[in-house]
Amino acid sequence: MIEIKEKKDCCGCWACVQRCPKHCITMKEDSEGFLYPEVDQSSCIDCGLCEKVCPVINREEARRPLESLAAINPDEKVRMASSSGGVFTLLATQVLAEGGVVFGARFNDRWEVVHDVAEDAESLAALRESKYVQSRIGDSFARAERYLKSGRKVLFTGTPCQIAGLRRFLRKEYDGLLAVDFICHGVPSPGVFRQYLKEVTARQRGGKNTVSSHPLSSIAESDAPIAGIRFRDKVKGWKKYSFSLTLSATGGSGTKNSVFLSEVFTKNLYLKGFLADLYLRPSCYSCPAKSLSSGSDVTIADFWGVSSVLPDWDDDRGTSVVLVNTEKGRAAVATCGARTCPADFDTISRLNPAVNKSVPCPAKRSKFFIQDGRTFQQKIKVLCRPTLKARVCSAAASVVRTVLGRNGLRHVKSLMGRK
Repeated sequence: MIEIKEKKDCCGCWACVQRCPKHCITMKEDSEGFLYPEVDQSSCIDCGLCEKVCPVINREEARRPLESLAAINPDEKVRMASSSGGVFTLLATQVLAEGGVVFGARFNDRWEVVHDVAEDAESLAALRESKYVQSRIGDSFARAERYLKSGRKVLFTGTPCQIAGLRRFLRKEYDGLLAVDFICHGVPSPGVFRQYLKEVTARQRGGKNTVSSHPLSSIAESDAPIAGIRFRDKVKGWKKYSFSLTLSATGGSGTKNSVFLSEVFTKNLYLKGFLADLYLRPSCYSCPAKSLSSGSDVTIADFWGVSSVLPDWDDDRGTSVVLVNTEKGRAAVATCGARTCPADFDTISRLNPAVNKSVPCPAKRSKFFIQDGRTFQQKIKVLCRPTLKARVCSAAASVVRTVLGRNGLRHVKSLMGRK
């Protein structure tokens, strides 16, 4: 049976829960806000299926893609509403047009990230864009299996470990399955995201920030007047993407008004903590599905650094990396309608090392999860504060820039041997 002795040995894919024939495995939230399987031993028949479908126990070999591309959706409206180049929507629309279904991550009515299915263009929109929170898979693998057995095509998109879990769960190849993952930095805690939203909405209501004891309660509709969340708003461009919240506020006369809050990712506290790797799932620091080993047909991502590699493909509206991993994936990409250009995989890996490497666990992570009465905001401001050396260098650069201008700053850096 599944027994999690070290939390790094569970990626939270739900494959074991869905494959258990006695339904004796449930997911329980820990003090960090992540879900882990627990087995009701009185019902377990020790069949071993839960271990056979686990992608952490059963790891696949590293791969190189058959083809690597830069890609852009020619529909500018869809592209601007997407995290990068809008390729997911093209692949998904193609599957829907053939009578298939699409699985992906969306927000539910409590603003939790869950996996769900779309059967038309209207419901597909909710699956678009990145959600920097670990999604709750639920019974999505089992639902996808039922669609496949009925003869319908399925596009299933998720993190590499989720796709690896899906492949182990299915236990056979289906011609109708197109598995799509993305280059993953790591998944943040759903519990931490709830805490962040509670504090943000409390400040908007004029309330005081409070720290909830475990388990962190879900955001009730009456407590959180949230009307929309975007992790990758391109209002200031693709490279300076913003985290934005749309809140529903009630005026003194009872009228409903919308309040739009937006911060560039370098200023937003939640994204600061995410990019500092403070609250990623423990398994993310030793990911079981790096180096394209998930079994996906296609891997998509932002083409960070495209301006230095393919400058004609950078207009700051978003450019995708597309890694074609199988012949099935090659056929899907070739016919989806994307504008594409060949790109070197080794260059892509250098610019986005998360293809092959897990991020190291920061020493400050344990300090973040200490229950010491501090709010999320207070913790991030302390733990993500630049070092003294970084602050001194930044101040010095600011002075040089002011006195000598940008060209002078470049000259000073060149003299120091810096690029």
